[in-house]
Amino acid sequence: MKQSESIAALAKALVAAQAEMGGAVKDSANPFFKSKYADLTSVVRAVKEPFSKHGLAYTQLPIRSESGVGVVTRLLHESGEWLEEEYTLPIVKNDPQAAGSAITYARRYALQSLAGIPTADDDAESAMLRGEDPMQLHLEAVANNMSAIQYIKDCLAESNYESAYEAWAEIDDDTKHRLWMAPTKGGKAFTTKEIAQMKSNEWAEARKVMSGEAA
Repeated sequence: MKQSESIAALAKALVAAQAEMGGAVKDSANPFFKSKYADLTSVVRAVKEPFSKHGLAYTQLPIRSESGVGVVTRLLHESGEWLEEEYTLPIVKNDPQAAGSAITYARRYALQSLAGIPTADDDAESAMLRGEDPMQLHLEAVANNMSAIQYIKDCLAESNYESAYEAWAEIDDDTKHRLWMAPTKGGKAFTTKEIAQMKSNEWAEARKVMSGEAA
């Protein structure tokens, strides 16, 4: 690991940021192993606000070595202090797709390790890792988004998936995660049937249409 001559201010800021970080939520599926994992977006979401609040930032640049490809991750503090580490992975095939996949994988693990955050099975666990009450966050999100929630529920009742998805897409990602709580865990936003609809093929098709991915 490389670092600036002093990292006293950086260390103090990182301690404060880590106290506010939750876990990186396992919200992506691995069909091969039939398991879930925290993708790069989830890791970035966990660190972004605490880093910014305490004057921290990071950069990740792709690198190549004889053994493979990877990234050099540098943690920066507004004082000018920094520390960095390289992380490389071997690649089986020497083509752009394999290299890109390996670099994304390296970015995820390098950033998660540098920030010192664990993975969490869901947003409730992530909130608890931050010392927050997940139910309170959920109820606040419901109260602040009643009109949008009711509109989505009405659209789902009429099987109007495109309008329902359009309204859902307008809600920011953090609020979506707070709203996404099953009734069996005390969730008040959507019923079990509505959640199933929002996981259905029809919902996925609506997402493609609204995002311009449909053929």
